[in-house]
Amino acid sequence: MTSLFAIVDCNNFYASCERVFNPALNGRPVVVLSNNDGCIIALSNEAKALGIKMGTPYFQARPQLEKDGVAVFSSNYELYGDMSRRVVETLQQFTPNLEVYSIDESFLDLGDFYKIDLQSYAKTIKETVFQWTGIPVAVGVATTKTLAKVANRLSKKSTKADGVLVLTDERHIEAALKRTDVGSVWGIGRRYATKLAGLGIHTAWDLRNVTDGFAKKHLTVVGLRTVKELRGESCMELEHMPPAKQNICTSRSFGETLTELTDLEEALATHTVRCAMKLRKQKSCAGVITVFLMTNRFTEQHYYYSRTIKLDSPTSSELDLLRHATRALKQLYRPGLQYKKAGVIVSDIVPANQVQLSLLSSQNTERDTKLMHVLDDLREKYGNKFVKYGVQGTGKKWQLKEEHISACYTTDLSGLLKVG
Repeated sequence: MTSLFAIVDCNNFYASCERVFNPALNGRPVVVLSNNDGCIIALSNEAKALGIKMGTPYFQARPQLEKDGVAVFSSNYELYGDMSRRVVETLQQFTPNLEVYSIDESFLDLGDFYKIDLQSYAKTIKETVFQWTGIPVAVGVATTKTLAKVANRLSKKSTKADGVLVLTDERHIEAALKRTDVGSVWGIGRRYATKLAGLGIHTAWDLRNVTDGFAKKHLTVVGLRTVKELRGESCMELEHMPPAKQNICTSRSFGETLTELTDLEEALATHTVRCAMKLRKQKSCAGVITVFLMTNRFTEQHYYYSRTIKLDSPTSSELDLLRHATRALKQLYRPGLQYKKAGVIVSDIVPANQVQLSLLSSQNTERDTKLMHVLDDLREKYGNKFVKYGVQGTGKKWQLKEEHISACYTTDLSGLLKVG
């Protein structure tokens, strides 16, 4: 059976999420800022047309943003994550086999769909996602993942394609690859693009036509796989389940510097809970927890220190991880210092069904597992802020600077739109 893939990519995803619940933003330039409103990490097409660049510090761009009437938003990851979930659920109506590649991209396996009108089917996917979620998407279809990425990219640039491009005809594939810079090929990147340009390889078509020996020598085995994909030979299957992470880190810079232990405990407890939730999501447990503290790196009295604790047995219980994290923090804390960042890293990760319990462990594993399932269900239904531990507190000193944050329209009752 011949392989056939579609990739569905949300257009300017963060900006599009903000527009879904605020139609007044349609046609207006929009930018989204990074943690602590540091720099620009997402732009609408209108903002790009003004010459605003990704990664520009907000304080530098602010005069232009105000002058041009650009709408500015702090990152609202709870909203973006939930909208991503809704897009994926919509895509699951079109194929039973799907890979969530990133928060705004998914691969669909269309291997059994050759007898249908692919152009029409891809257009239906695009229109349905927009109708059901309000998120505009582009759809690229081809016989390999890499060619599908090429098709997706060109579908956004071509007025005629209007966000949908099917590349299965050899003449169309050749024309598309000749229009694609080698640096724009999925998996090549800037460093390899510079190297290839020096060797006379400037387009994706040039790359497709190199020998296997050339690809192995200059791009390694991974690069050879990319070359074969450009030739139409599928070398990458769908990953139905993302590989489990071997280390999970949750950390944030504080909105303001902290000096009190209680404020640090609140921040660290929240990071620890998030690590535990990520462990359970991938059905894993961690055997090691590391806590770290950091002062402002730009001051003379820069301080960084960490404490690592080996657990009696791997766990994903928030109760257990919180106990160890709090103990480590108290050992690290130095009065009088101004702290700018804290974080938690869990490692030595094993599948939850392969945990070897310790005879010396006092934790009630069965009870904790049931409790964590209940907490996860409550958070999924009502949002992460619904259930909190006392140590997480109610203070906001440590929280991110979010001067332009929008409401959590889909996960928080207080964020529901009001009419009238």
